[in-house]
Amino acid sequence: MRILVMGTGGVGGYFGAQFASAGHEVAFVARGAHLAALREHGMKLESELAPVHLARVTADSDPARLGPADIVMFCTKLWDVEDGARQIAPALAPDGLVIPFQNGVESHLMLRGVLGSERVAGGVAQISANIKAPGVIEQVGPFARLRVGTFSSAQEARLREFAEAGTRAKIDIEVVADIERALWEKFVFLVAISGVMSLARQPVGVVRADPDLRATLIAALEETAAVARARRVALEPDIVAATMKLVDWLQPGMRASMLNDLTRGNRLEAPWLAGAVARMAREAGLTAPVNATIYAALKPYLDGAPKAL
Repeated sequence: MRILVMGTGGVGGYFGAQFASAGHEVAFVARGAHLAALREHGMKLESELAPVHLARVTADSDPARLGPADIVMFCTKLWDVEDGARQIAPALAPDGLVIPFQNGVESHLMLRGVLGSERVAGGVAQISANIKAPGVIEQVGPFARLRVGTFSSAQEARLREFAEAGTRAKIDIEVVADIERALWEKFVFLVAISGVMSLARQPVGVVRADPDLRATLIAALEETAAVARARRVALEPDIVAATMKLVDWLQPGMRASMLNDLTRGNRLEAPWLAGAVARMAREAGLTAPVNATIYAALKPYLDGAPKAL
């Protein structure tokens, strides 16, 4: 299977490396020093689950030079979705499929607006990973999972082919019947954990142990779950309690990618996370004061570290 990884960060780098090590034809889109390191030294994946060293990888900054791809694993940051969609269009095989594995619940809608509804499926990545250094991907924690699903019956054959290829590559991958629900299950967790951790500038162990931060986290979970139900997403009634069990299970040093971006002075995905919950709550006639406050507090950092006054 020919796979194009659009955005070779933690998610795209980890899973792309697993597919490549299993013998699939994988091409990586990257930029800057990361791209230069991939071309010169290959990719090193430091992982508790499946470490990989790819001595040689195919990598470029222009997806059009890397196609045609049967599957595009779309893993850019959320502010790059529409530009990225236009860039991958020439690299997509006539029967190819794009699967976004990003944060948020709206990227597949943005992709469909550029590429057409039949070309875009749904995907959920559950993993803690990041670029440790140019050419080096670090995965931490006891899990790395993919969940995929269709929005159209025309996508089923290609999606199942991708899932079967993932299984052969020893990736924990599952085709789910309701991908919208799977997206929101992750969204409920991610919005709260990334928002509160970023607000406190602390890893999950500190957040869950402090009673005030824990209460804030639960309130953020409840707000996002309420928005999901207002949009007729079939979440389980105990989604908040189940999510807190996951939070309590995580390694105490686990840090959300948005906290990493914040501490490094990078752009933030907050408009599509806490900001999106606040927006969608208003549209549904609800209130989401915790998420609205988190978003307001992070706004000065959306474009990176603010300049000193």
